[in-house]
Amino acid sequence: MPTDTSTDTTQRPPRTASGGSQSASTVERSSDVLLLFAEPGAATLGVTEIADRLGLSKPTVHRILTSLRLRGLVELDEETRRYALGLSIMRLGLAYLDRIDVRRIAAPELARLSRVTSETATLSIRTGDSRVYVDQVTPSREVIMAVRLGIPYPLHAGASSKAFLAFLADEDITDYLDRAALTPLTDATCVDPAALRKDIAAIRRRGYARSTGERQPGSASVAAPVLDHHGTPVGVISVSGPRERFRTRSAPCAEALLETVTRLSARLGHEPG
Repeated sequence: MPTDTSTDTTQRPPRTASGGSQSASTVERSSDVLLLFAEPGAATLGVTEIADRLGLSKPTVHRILTSLRLRGLVELDEETRRYALGLSIMRLGLAYLDRIDVRRIAAPELARLSRVTSETATLSIRTGDSRVYVDQVTPSREVIMAVRLGIPYPLHAGASSKAFLAFLADEDITDYLDRAALTPLTDATCVDPAALRKDIAAIRRRGYARSTGERQPGSASVAAPVLDHHGTPVGVISVSGPRERFRTRSAPCAEALLETVTRLSARLGHEPG
């Protein structure tokens, strides 16, 4: 029987000059565009901004945005001609967050904590040398503190960050302080390794971290870790409010916070040593 030596290329995407597939290149560029919106200060972007920041041509960016817009991943303000993330992105984000067990377990505790303290209660998780807010509950009052979910913050700046850092293993703390760029987020951010070590020791003794304007000017907060059965911090709960109001509320907020994280840690199998 004769052998068919013809080559079927109908299922193969065209090749780029670099040898990769055109479809793969398009996916990578689309991903780069979407990730650009997640950067601080990039809630809305124009075609020219995106093109300049990613080194792409404006026609290429326009084609990518048109495709993303058709799928609800970005939306266009017809008046300003600027793009923002769309509802489909929110659906993806919520689907991801729903997979995080600590978020599901912590949700009713956040609501209770916010109600008891009349301040904002948040949940953060760690991502390498950073941590991000993944949930928050705000109180029903005129002046509140609110956070942006999903924005990474370094582990040395702010109560939630320091609550993670302080309860890591000693070698992990040393590694972070030796390796990380201790960049200040505000004038109140501590960037001195020796001073941070003293703060870490105090956080461990009292069980929670404190911050006044270290991450955001005009704010104050207390934060404590949720520990698993290994004693590893899998999340951090915080209570935050405007600096002046929080000045007299710090102690009772810390007490309510510690009760909350103790209950959550127990649910994850942690036994106080």
